[in-house]
Amino acid sequence: MALLECVPNISLSAPEDVRRVACAVQNTPGATLLHTDSNPAANRTVLTFAGTAEAVFQAARACLKTTLELADMRLHRGAHPRLGALDVCPFVPVSGITLQEAARLAVRFGQLAAQEFNVPVYLYEAAARRAQTRNLADVRRGEYESLPQKLQTLPPDFGPRVFNAGVAKTGACVIGARPFLIAFNINLNTQDPAPAKKIAAVLREKNGGLIAVKAIGWYMENFRRAQISCNLTDFTQTGPAQVFAAAQKEAQKLGFMATGCELVGLIPLQALLAAGRFYAPEQTDETALIRAAVNGLSLSDVKPFNPHEQILEYRLKALTAR
Repeated sequence: MALLECVPNISLSAPEDVRRVACAVQNTPGATLLHTDSNPAANRTVLTFAGTAEAVFQAARACLKTTLELADMRLHRGAHPRLGALDVCPFVPVSGITLQEAARLAVRFGQLAAQEFNVPVYLYEAAARRAQTRNLADVRRGEYESLPQKLQTLPPDFGPRVFNAGVAKTGACVIGARPFLIAFNINLNTQDPAPAKKIAAVLREKNGGLIAVKAIGWYMENFRRAQISCNLTDFTQTGPAQVFAAAQKEAQKLGFMATGCELVGLIPLQALLAAGRFYAPEQTDETALIRAAVNGLSLSDVKPFNPHEQILEYRLKALTAR
């Protein structure tokens, strides 16, 4: 069965707003909502849904439509970097579909977002048409506040190039296709974001740190912790356990402790098993390896971690069993 995943990040976190967006996705025939992860301090929600390519496309449209009805970027405040209401929307091949096919779908979705909803759209990663927009961080630099100038200096691939009243409300969308990405945050025993930012600078590949690692530091009010927010773009190169170990080492140098991790969204089973082998190399049993990974990474440090809810393959079983 050809399966495609979509992981839109929306600039909403109020429970009723999230429920309405989730319902819009769930009510799309052929699409299955796998997970939602909201953070009120970030004012951001990550949704994960999957299905056939066309079902996922229609679910993404429903997600966009409902998000634009509810969000107003002129009023948005939150710790997470953002450029628009539907801030970023990646399509991720799971099985039976190539990255190139996912990229073509992303381009089609970008065209729809611009034509139907009059939103500026930047294409990124495998869907990018320009080197300047391939990296999400490059597109989002300066965030929503930079958009009036950005529309002129870095015109969108589709949609309006003028910061009018409509764009002021919606912001811009960054749409693309990419392989699976692991998003997780490392918690520090301080409320000061300065050490988190210093450690993030050491960890990220761009600065000569760990391969396939992007990282920033921030303070998360709802956890009363500073965090290092990490994106692992290729967990076969660098996995969560390696990043956490490096963060622990750097934190100790600064006189702090990295106490545990918070997973955002879903994680592939193989990534968690690899972490389990890092902490318990003698183990071979899947359940024991997962337990070793959860304990070693302290994945329930700031909120509960449920393997059955947050391991991708476990969530996909219900979908493929249909």
